[in-house]
Amino acid sequence: MRVVLLLIGLFWLLPTAGLLGSSFRDSADIADSGWWSVFSDPGQLTFTNYDALFANDAITDSLMVTIMITVPSTALVVILGALAGYAFAWLDFPGRDWWFLVVVGLLVVPVQVALIPVSKLFNTLGLFETTPGVVLFHTAFGLPFAVFLLRNFFAEIPRELMEAARLDGAGEIRLFTRVVLPLGGPAIASLGIFQFLWVWNDMLVALIFADAGSPPVTVALQQQVRQFGSNIDVLAPGAFISMIIPLAVFFAFQRQFVSGVMAGAVK
Repeated sequence: MRVVLLLIGLFWLLPTAGLLGSSFRDSADIADSGWWSVFSDPGQLTFTNYDALFANDAITDSLMVTIMITVPSTALVVILGALAGYAFAWLDFPGRDWWFLVVVGLLVVPVQVALIPVSKLFNTLGLFETTPGVVLFHTAFGLPFAVFLLRNFFAEIPRELMEAARLDGAGEIRLFTRVVLPLGGPAIASLGIFQFLWVWNDMLVALIFADAGSPPVTVALQQQVRQFGSNIDVLAPGAFISMIIPLAVFFAFQRQFVSGVMAGAVK
């Protein structure tokens, strides 16, 4: 079984290995042979492509724009989702269950449905083709899943623990920051990874709402393909850097991610 899983893992990593190998080869070598030829001729490997990439203002600026979009979108979804999840799990207010059903219902609303209405709204508010507009869009569509995930996780905290903290004089804010957030760390980490990956790899929303003059990296790479279809020596390292950053984030929080996903699966 382990051998089968190992083979599946290696097969899954082949495109990544090919992209990595191509990113260290010049355009002439890429045109002459496949990426696997680096094993027989390591002399093909060069850092010239990465030097050219970081000298390309379009790519470097797009990476900064992507960070400026992804970090606030992830932070807002995590913060607002945690607050709303705590409220739905432990606060009593009129219509709580019905409001939560509305949140669950929003999970099935596809992004494509909102593109035209939100475009008109952003155009009226002056947010069309701006970074804050893209951040708001990602935050709005990330919140339903965030609230759903964190509410279900927070609701599994033992009631006795919450009541004991209240008897000790803890108010709602202190209860949230000192009890709920530490216990909810795995779920919050899982949510942060999901949101980060979704926003970083997004192209549809960025293509419509982002500034055409300073697009995120997904749109910038697509423009490079359209304009200079033969410059694989620039596209390969750009695509690899665009891929390796979210992978690094995933592996950095891998333990918390697994704990969050498995939370509640075993009683």
